[in-house]
Amino acid sequence: MTPPPPVPPPPNRRVALGRDGEDRAAAWYLAQGYQIVERNWRSRLGELDLVCARHNVLVFCEVKARRTDHHGAPAEAVTRSKQLRLRRLAAEYLDHHTCGGHDVRFDVVAILGPTLNVIEGAF
Repeated sequence: MTPPPPVPPPPNRRVALGRDGEDRAAAWYLAQGYQIVERNWRSRLGELDLVCARHNVLVFCEVKARRTDHHGAPAEAVTRSKQLRLRRLAAEYLDHHTCGGHDVRFDVVAILGPTLNVIEGAF
């Protein structure tokens, strides 16, 4: 008999995990010389976790943090439909902000326990 899947943590623990993951991702980008332009930018379509800039590149970053890999690797949670939603959000962001001349990149920061993995140009 296989054990039941782990019970997801209560919402406040999930929120804390997500916030901690975003803090760690932002610290990584800052250490790499990026400027954090936005955190948790929201529209009717959803939310962009981080928008960062360095030189002539604007990065839209999706952060996925998990304590364990019982439900798969964090980066696997950025499905094709999630990627399309993030692209639409980025287009809306660019429509509302003056970001002329920047190249655009989509990154995923996958955090599993203490390990932080930045996937630049993930999609």
